[in-house]
Amino acid sequence: MEINNELKELDVQWQLNNNKLVRSFKFKDFEVTFNFMKKIAILSERLHHHPTWINTYNKLEITLWTHDANGLTDLDFKMAKKIDLLFNDFNKS
Repeated sequence: MEINNELKELDVQWQLNNNKLVRSFKFKDFEVTFNFMKKIAILSERLHHHPTWINTYNKLEITLWTHDANGLTDLDFKMAKKIDLLFNDFNKS
């Protein structure tokens, strides 16, 4: 897996930080933020891959990395792509 190639396939908001994928989101209010988090939680359960996240009111920061590999794997990029799709769909509604 070539990390730079994989990174190019993600939304430009994803950043590489200490060999982890990090993206921040900002929403209208806490309820909207939490509804987005619920969608990610359902996705996480399906993929058996759970993000580290920090939520403060209308802000959400997501960090993806594979603990067992102590770094990034294909699953992290798959999860990031799916989060991007969720966010795009979420903003349409």
